This record gives sequence, C-alpha cells and structure tokens, in this order.
Amino acid sequence: MEKPYVIIHTLISLDGNINSINVPEFRSAAYQYEQIALHADTQVLNIQAYLNGRVTTDDNTTFYRKPDLNESAEAVSEGDFIAESNARMYYVSIDPSGRLGWQENFVDYGNIKSHVISVLTEEVSNTYKDLLRRLNISYIIAGKDKLDNALVLHKLDTLFGIKRVMIGGGGVLNWSYLQNDLVDEVSIILAPIADGSASPARLFSALKPLSNIEPRSFLLIEAKPLQDSSVWLRYKVVNSVSK
Repeated sequence: MEKPYVIIHTLISLDGNINSINVPEFRSAAYQYEQIALHADTQVLNIQAYLNGRVTTDDNTTFYRKPDLNESAEAVSEGDFIAESNARMYYVSIDPSGRLGWQENFVDYGNIKSHVISVLTEEVSNTYKDLLRRLNISYIIAGKDKLDNALVLHKLDTLFGIKRVMIGGGGVLNWSYLQNDLVDEVSIILAPIADGSASPARLFSALKPLSNIEPRSFLLIEAKPLQDSSVWLRYKVVNSVSK
C-alpha cells in the first residue's frame, strides 16, 4: 500500500516531557524546532502535511468549540470529500468521531495557510460532514468504527499527492503509528531543561486498544548540536525488536 515518508518531529525536555516549560532554554529549543519543520522559509524536512491528533488540534486551533451543526442538513454524498488537492501545505487532523469545532478551512501553521483535511470514521454523522463541506474542509473516511492508520496515509498519498508527512501529535498518536510500522524517522529536539514533574505527556504512550507496550529500536542517523545547548537527534525506525 502506498504511503508518504512519515517523520515524527517533536520537542522534549531531558526528562522526557513534551509539554512546554516556560524557561529561556526551552523557548530557544522551541523556536529551533519550529525553524526546522514549521516555518515556510526555513524548514529542512520538506514537509507537505502536518498530522495531529484531536486533542492537539483542540488545544491549539479549535479551542474546544462545539461544531455548528445544521440538524436539518440534506444527506451528503458518500465517501471522501476533496475540497483542495493542490494546496501548498496541509493540516491533517485526526477526528474519528467528528468533534472538532472548525470555523475555517485552514490553519496558519508555520506562516503557511495549511488546508485542513479531517480524518473521520464511517460513524461520523451526516450533519458533521455537512459542516465540513459548508466550510470547504476536505475529509477522508478511514475505518468503520476505529481508524485504519495505514489507510489514512494511503489516502493522503493517492488523493492529495502528499509524499512527506510530519506527525506532531501526543504520545498516543505517535506510538500508534510507530507500532503499526508506519513511521520512517523520529526527529527529536532535545532541550537542556528538566523540571522533575510527573507529567504523563511523553513522546510515546501505549493505550489499548490502539496500541500495546512492547520494545522498538532505532538507528541513529544524525546528532547535531544546536544553539543554547539543545541537540537535534534523528533516528531511523527499526521494526519490531526480537524478544
């Protein structure tokens, strides 16, 4: 099955926390993280689409608004809806149940207006799909009652011509794609800071039934010092580790 090259690109502290820590060293690392992958004029990963989970999107973009549904909407056509197939950049939002309160069809992500693609399951209501169509937001259906991650990537490739995807979600999303052997590279900006908190926000987190706890290994591609004592680590993903 065809799929794009998939990179998990993330920023973490020395103690493995992916949440923001409000100190100068972390802010410097965050800026360099954005320069590498998000800014239109500086990104070096050649990303064509950013894939994020629902919570990440709600936290940063839709802010837990309720979707503005039309309960008397006429039935929409079955299948996927492609509103734009040649955008400069895409923002792919995982939303299996159709809960995000979109108000426009783009995200200003890294100084680029990235066209939104909503990833749904067959269980999403007609009224929610009507909302997306009214806003001219593309959507793809990938699974009956739970998402098929491989199908998501296949449709991004074949329907939109997306060849390089960055996953910037939380630990559950990251691990589910990695455990499905769908990730090619893990890119980490390591900030020289720790706060000792017991935060559950980790780079990878298994969550049944989406994924399980099991070892994976990685092969170092590059380790590059950055400004203010941050480090950029790039790893090739190695498939399942023998037990």
